[in-house]
Amino acid sequence: MKIMFMKWESFGNPYIIKEFTNAGYEIIEYDFPQKTKNVRANEELSGDIVKKILENGVSLVFSFNYFPVIAMAAKACRRKYFCWVYDSPAILLYSKTIFFDTNYIFHFDHTQVVEFQNAGVEHIYYLPMAAAVQEYDELVVKEQDRLQYHADVAMIGSMYDEERYQIFKRFDGFDDYTKGYLDAVVNAQAELYGTSILEEALQPDIMQRIAEVFRITTHVDGWERPEWVIANYYLAKKATAKARRELMELLSREFDVALYTPEATAHLTRVRNMGCVDYYKEAPLAMKCAKININNTLRSIPSGIPLRAMDIMGCGGFLLTNYQADFSELFQPGEDFVYYESAKDAVQLVHYYLQHEEERKHIAETGYQKVKQFHTFRQRVQTMLSVVLEG
Repeated sequence: MKIMFMKWESFGNPYIIKEFTNAGYEIIEYDFPQKTKNVRANEELSGDIVKKILENGVSLVFSFNYFPVIAMAAKACRRKYFCWVYDSPAILLYSKTIFFDTNYIFHFDHTQVVEFQNAGVEHIYYLPMAAAVQEYDELVVKEQDRLQYHADVAMIGSMYDEERYQIFKRFDGFDDYTKGYLDAVVNAQAELYGTSILEEALQPDIMQRIAEVFRITTHVDGWERPEWVIANYYLAKKATAKARRELMELLSREFDVALYTPEATAHLTRVRNMGCVDYYKEAPLAMKCAKININNTLRSIPSGIPLRAMDIMGCGGFLLTNYQADFSELFQPGEDFVYYESAKDAVQLVHYYLQHEEERKHIAETGYQKVKQFHTFRQRVQTMLSVVLEG
């Protein structure tokens, strides 16, 4: 049986291809133009996908994240299209194509799965992210790696400080009241973990003020609410930027902090900005060599466990993370990982676990063993194929 793998620059491509192959499937790769073409409604692209499906005798179509143009092609061929969503926000899920009976959507966030199920999406399932434990085990940490990646505390990820994330610069023309109101909402959200107030805070009068100076593009096949777009694509990123900046500032006052990010961080004078790291070869080494690995979840993720957190535990690293409800479904806090309730709480916890090395190493080991036993790409592939083939 053949699976058409829609290949784009998503994390985990080689890991999942390996497990599809191990499961006995032949992989037909399709170079999917995720960044260069319209992937929502594109007759030319959809037609080309249909042609490749039929020419190659493909039985199933798979992609990381959901794309309407693939769903349309699969439906036209009466082939099952299954995907594993790891991004949030993901506006393409709000295409009406999501209701196609040929779709099988696996999503890493339990809260969002329930939302779509309540909206009538039949084939959507909760599937947490995974870690390539076997591959990470094969990466031997050398002395030069320890010298390069050593840190009391390390964090990998965007600071969301780039120009494109600055909501008040993008939304020129907001009046002082609107700016003040949104700023207050963002500041409040930056202090909250495990819950979101952003969309609820965008009441009709505020949305009217926003609409007067900023036109929210809508799609013919879309059913997302304007409030959802503003909350998740703009306010959530600004709240995340504020929270991460505060966290890095507080931690770097007392500890050796390494930050792996593509952005310039001159404002974080005590942080060692290590630049970008390759996801497959360098990031695992950085996670293995840091004493404590920080996860601060993007505020548009309601309850899900970010891929980075799974990677940290899958590398055998010690994970210190903000609270996310889905952690409690899979892991035990204080045994597999530790979560903080605020930036100040994170500082206190770092102090404690740097001083209690054996306890820190024990937690890292139990988290690693649990990921290795229950949360690998092999297990996730087996779950997806079982659901798709039985559906």
